[in-house]
Amino acid sequence: MNKLNRFNRRANTRWFVLPGLAFIMACAGPSQEIQLPGAAPSVATTVPAPESAGANTAGQAASFSTQSATYVATPFDMLPGWKTDNLVESWSAFLGSCSVLSARGGEWQRVCDHARSVALSSNDSVRAFFENEFAPYQVRDDGSKADGVVTGYFEPEVSGSRQYRAPFVYPVYGVPEDMLVLDARKVSKSRATGTVVAKVEGRNVLIETGLNTRTMNAPGLYLLDLSMLTFDSPDRKARLRVEGKRLMPYYTREEIETRGAPNAKVLAFVQDAMQLYEMQVQGAGRIKLNDGATIHLSYAEQNGHPFRPTVAQAGGKKPPVKMRGGMVELDADALEDDEDDPTPTRTRGFKLVAPPPGGRVAVPGRRADSRITGSGIKDPSYVFFRESAPTGAGPLGAMNVPLSPGRSIAVDPRSTPLGFPVFVATRDPSDGKPLRRLTIAQDTGGAIRGAVRADYFFGSGPKAATQARRMKASGQMWVLLPRGLKVAAGGALTKTRGAGTSRELSQCLVETEDQCVDDQ
Repeated sequence: MNKLNRFNRRANTRWFVLPGLAFIMACAGPSQEIQLPGAAPSVATTVPAPESAGANTAGQAASFSTQSATYVATPFDMLPGWKTDNLVESWSAFLGSCSVLSARGGEWQRVCDHARSVALSSNDSVRAFFENEFAPYQVRDDGSKADGVVTGYFEPEVSGSRQYRAPFVYPVYGVPEDMLVLDARKVSKSRATGTVVAKVEGRNVLIETGLNTRTMNAPGLYLLDLSMLTFDSPDRKARLRVEGKRLMPYYTREEIETRGAPNAKVLAFVQDAMQLYEMQVQGAGRIKLNDGATIHLSYAEQNGHPFRPTVAQAGGKKPPVKMRGGMVELDADALEDDEDDPTPTRTRGFKLVAPPPGGRVAVPGRRADSRITGSGIKDPSYVFFRESAPTGAGPLGAMNVPLSPGRSIAVDPRSTPLGFPVFVATRDPSDGKPLRRLTIAQDTGGAIRGAVRADYFFGSGPKAATQARRMKASGQMWVLLPRGLKVAAGGALTKTRGAGTSRELSQCLVETEDQCVDDQ
């Protein structure tokens, strides 16, 4: 057993993704220090006293809460390893975020304008920039726990072909043209379980108020049973399709594999269903062709069904992953069998069960085959890709900027907004030593759910794959917010069992387009 695994057993740290509103314990006085148990490394954090009402801007608020997380102001000198990290290594990733966030104006425009004048030859100047422009807040879960789980991911490379020919028989799909989108924020909560009349405009589904089923003879109108849908994706959107005069949830993985996806462009073919599935879980990949060319793929869309992987049981031990509805519960202390075996099915902190051999899938344009049964992968979710130009760095993440190996992370945008700097303290998967560095939140994924949850991007190649597959440790996170930025809510949230909360809380720390979106 390697040092990291011995550390994980000692940590005895569990992280849960649970629904419901956030709460924090009563704040200590400004000089009282609280030792956080199970941290990696353990950090003494000063919890400031609650600030005056209305102080809901970064740098002024001592603490604030959202539905799933609590944020506590922390001085830079309390961040473990802040003074020793080579912050210059994070600069390229940070500027990538600036290329997107500066368009929002306000605090981000000021911060990014200032960044252009920073002298990169000096680590001290980069550190001074972050200390002057940002205020750190420790991220805690809805139980006020500072410890969470840090895993890793990478960009896989597999062999493939542009044409269907053995052994390359598994299609890699682009976004289907018949997939429609419904914004859940436009659905009245009082009607969320009933049947409504909807119309389709382009790829958008709009609920028609004031109409009933008797109007269904009108062209362009469809019936939609809202009870069939789930709206727990970060972007609060459902994916649909037309079937006769009804709108239905988009096809599951099994349906796509057994019937094909004739409305989606086939980008390439690969030879192994599990390799394709791993590429979907990672959210990006490269396909190496026989002529030496490489197809670069980035995440484009998902079929709207929750991520529910079939996870290997740990030989009588507690499983590393449990599914709760559409959420993933990941345990940093649970270890799988053959824990030092970097197999292709080990990904993002858990080991996937390989499907039975011999599975056949449908291919658009080819004759139907009675032997088609699908790949045998039970996860109903399905990822669609887009072909992207080589970036010279990593693949494009959720922000549509290249990921930086070792400095970009995937997060849950409901608690950590994309583009923001995040300081992470955890353990190195190679030797178990402290890994403390400034990263930039630039990606997300179906397996990345929870307040204190980070997924390191290790890059591409065999070494990156080995590191990513072994990475699973407890860790802590501090999000750096531009000073003066308006945040979700000022003050601390108190919650009494059975009594609810004292006020409505925002779902998002900072509202962003297409990622974390609050109810209107």
